[in-house]
Amino acid sequence: MKSAVLDSYAVLAFLFKEPGHEIVLSLFEKALEDGRSIFIASPNWAEIRYMVERKAGIDRWSEIRDKILGLPIEIADADMDLAEQAGRIKATHKMSLADCFGAALAKKKKAEIYTGDPEFRSIESEVKVVWL
Repeated sequence: MKSAVLDSYAVLAFLFKEPGHEIVLSLFEKALEDGRSIFIASPNWAEIRYMVERKAGIDRWSEIRDKILGLPIEIADADMDLAEQAGRIKATHKMSLADCFGAALAKKKKAEIYTGDPEFRSIESEVKVVWL
């Protein structure tokens, strides 16, 4: 299994059974089978939190958070190196800053990024995007 990074779009699709959730479920199953982690950049984790609170309410966040953290997920800190790479991507692509962190993490890990967010079209020449 090639290394994988999830954009918040992919995690939210999985949680709320939106289009593409089956692809993410399959990725989690494969990661468990292989004993590997799937990565999420910490700014994307922040997006997941606020979107869950908006969709499901603050009271459900704790329950959903535990569900997510029970998956084969590793949350990558936004350290200086990742911030530098995200800043370079932001300077040259029309993407949200959180998406730039996800793309930078995928580049750093030489991983595929799973998303359905059309902003990632602009970086397909630099990062392998798996579309949901």
